[in-house]
Amino acid sequence: MTLEDFEQFRDEINEKILKEDNRSIRRFFALDSDVYRDGALSVRTKEILGLVASMVLRCDDCITYHLIRCHEEGLSHEEFFEAFAVALVVGGSIVIPHLRRAVATMEELESV
Repeated sequence: MTLEDFEQFRDEINEKILKEDNRSIRRFFALDSDVYRDGALSVRTKEILGLVASMVLRCDDCITYHLIRCHEEGLSHEEFFEAFAVALVVGGSIVIPHLRRAVATMEELESV
């Protein structure tokens, strides 16, 4: 799946989910959006935290999303690898397969 496919699928399905009349789901989506806004921590810092947490939790969709957002926030190649190192130390060797996919996605983002 390309990054474009990922983003299109995510947007399309999120739209379907949010069309449903489910207050709990809508509130959670709103909370998720709200927490990543500028505050005491910058959006950039929060996206790095989201990336590391997603890697430790081993959620490939979340990792891809936060890689895209971190790239949009201007993370350098070196900053990505420092974040990856934190995820690896916190999560252990089980993070390695997700690290591989994250590096491949990061390289795709950097090539655009």
